[in-house]
Amino acid sequence: TGRLGARNGVTRNLAAASRGGLPLNETTLAEVLRAAGYSTAAIGKWHLGHHGRYHPSFRGFDYYFGIPYSHDMGCTDTPGCNVPPCPACARRAAAPSHVRRGCYTDVALPLFENLTIVQQPVDLGGLAELYAERASWFIRRARRPFFLYVALAHMHVPLAAPCPGRPDRGAYRAALRAMDALVGSVRRAADGAGTGATLLWFTGDNGPWAQKCELAGDVGPFTGAWQRLRGGSSAKQTTWEGGHRVPALAYWPGRIPANRSSAAVLSTMDIFPTLVALAGAELPPNRRFDGLDVSAVLFGRSDKGHKTLLHPNSGAAGRDGEVEALRVAQYKVFYTTGGALACDGSVGPEEHHEPPLIFDLNHDFQEQEPLDVASREYQALLPAVRRAYAEALQDIATDNVSVADYSQDPAAIPCCSARHVACRCHA
Repeated sequence: TGRLGARNGVTRNLAAASRGGLPLNETTLAEVLRAAGYSTAAIGKWHLGHHGRYHPSFRGFDYYFGIPYSHDMGCTDTPGCNVPPCPACARRAAAPSHVRRGCYTDVALPLFENLTIVQQPVDLGGLAELYAERASWFIRRARRPFFLYVALAHMHVPLAAPCPGRPDRGAYRAALRAMDALVGSVRRAADGAGTGATLLWFTGDNGPWAQKCELAGDVGPFTGAWQRLRGGSSAKQTTWEGGHRVPALAYWPGRIPANRSSAAVLSTMDIFPTLVALAGAELPPNRRFDGLDVSAVLFGRSDKGHKTLLHPNSGAAGRDGEVEALRVAQYKVFYTTGGALACDGSVGPEEHHEPPLIFDLNHDFQEQEPLDVASREYQALLPAVRRAYAEALQDIATDNVSVADYSQDPAAIPCCSARHVACRCHA
């Protein structure tokens, strides 16, 4: 939607039994582009609601092929590589057992094609190949122009790679190679649609899931050292740089200069307004957006991104969706800190800061030592930080804000048949 969860209502993950999803009064990018004459498709994870009108087939997509939520939210016959190891689906009907050993096992993971479940449980080992096949199929047959959203299962755990014995980095490398091959096949299909005709925009959505240990990837230099000294992970689910900062690649032969990088501070929320502008469409009225049209950055004409960027809480410290950390120019500001579950089992304590912690990322991207509150730099910076934070919160409070329905009902769990043994549905 190009909007923070504080505006569009989705502030935490939806469950397999969720009745709701992304509020129906919110407008998706697919809806805007389809109205502008584009063929639209989504392949892969959706996780914005699957029950009734929340399904992607009713949210602007002409075609959908994928799983309705994260692929660790249901059992499979091939559970993949996980920490802790997860059991396969039971081979006979059993009473629902809820979560066992940190794994979702009650209902088999479904694979949808449009509104029909075509596999349940999904074969995780063959999922990447299926995604590549369906992406190429859509690109070849799409009415031009087209918009294709591919939300990969990589590099989320469980990894589909073989996992003999204790998990190690080999499984992660194998999964990464499989992702690279999948992205390459989509790129070749797009190139075949016409020379220079298609923009590809690739990005991750969060930092490594540290509690998965060797299967989690690495934060590189963005260690969140201040938090690490206090315990817990400073990666996924946190507002430290290792949790929110992700790489992005944009490819458009003849339009985007090759071999160029930018230090502009951008956001995945920029994708919505940028693609809407490139398509010559109009943003939906009566709401505000957190994303910007950053086409000038893509085309190499500017390195100007966000001066202020909000970092919502996302599962570690503070209430999910609330904004208690932000970026102001090169400064990172924390009103609340805390770690997520780490590989060693530790969780950093939630701490509230008034005045806030402020790090200068130009000189301390490891977030190791906050500015001294008594320093001249801190005192000169604090009024501007407070003003930016207050203005951002006021902008959200006075916006057209939606509220998601997080209620659950077992009847909302996707199931191909009440008699399907792996599904273990209630008749």
